[in-house]
Amino acid sequence: MEQINKQTVRQKLKSYRKSPLSLVLFLLVTLSAVITAFVLFFLIAYILVNGVPHLTPELFSWTYNSENVSMLPSIVNTFLMTLLSLIIATPMGIFSAIYLVEYAKRGSKIVKAVRITAETLSGIPSIVYGLFGMLFFVVTLHWGYSILSGAFTLAIMILPLIMRTTEEALKSVPDSYREGSFGLGAGRLRTVFRIVLPSAVPGILAGVILAIGRIVGETAALIFTAGTVPEIPESLFDSARTL
Repeated sequence: MEQINKQTVRQKLKSYRKSPLSLVLFLLVTLSAVITAFVLFFLIAYILVNGVPHLTPELFSWTYNSENVSMLPSIVNTFLMTLLSLIIATPMGIFSAIYLVEYAKRGSKIVKAVRITAETLSGIPSIVYGLFGMLFFVVTLHWGYSILSGAFTLAIMILPLIMRTTEEALKSVPDSYREGSFGLGAGRLRTVFRIVLPSAVPGILAGVILAIGRIVGETAALIFTAGTVPEIPESLFDSARTL
C-alpha cells in the first residue's frame, strides 16, 4: 500500500511539472475549500465562545418582559410559522411539479407559463409579499396581524422554490425507471408515487430545507402580517414575533 501511495504521489508530481497550471488550479481549489471550512468553524466557535456565557434560565422563560427578554416565545413562534408555511406550500409545490413533469406535455405553453410565473414570483422582494399579505390576509379577509396571515404569506413566498426544486428532482429520475414500471403493468399514478417520487426525495428535501432557511430568516413580510407581539400565541389568529 505504501509503495502504491508513493507511486501515485510521484505520478501526480510529474504531471504537475508537465503542466504547472494544473498545480496552480489544484492549490486554488484546495485553498478555497479550506477557507470555506475555516469560516464555518470560526463562526460556530465565535458564537459559542461569546454566547454561551450569557445564557441564563431567564432567556428561556415562557413570558417575555423588559427584565428577562426571553427568547422562548420567538423560538416557539418561529417553529409554528415554519411548520404552518410548509404544511401549506409543500403539497402544492410537489403536486404542481408532478403535473409539469409527469402529466403536462413537455414544452407546451402551459408549462412555459407556469415556469415563467414561478420564476417571476421568486424574484419579487419580500417587502412586496408583506404588503400583499397585509392588504389581502390582514385587511380584506379580516384575519388581523396573526400567525395565520404570516404563514399564508410565507407559503406563497416559498411555493416557487419548492416547486422548481421538486421539478428538477423529478427530471433527474431516469426515464428507464418509468418505462420499467409501465412495462410491469403499473399505471401512471402508481408509477409516480411508488417509483418516481421516492427516487426524487433527496432533491425534494433539499428544496424544503432551502425553504425553511428562507422562512427562518424572513423579517419584512412578517412585520406586515404577523405583527410583533413577543408572546406565545393561544390561537392561530394571535399576533406573534419570530426570530
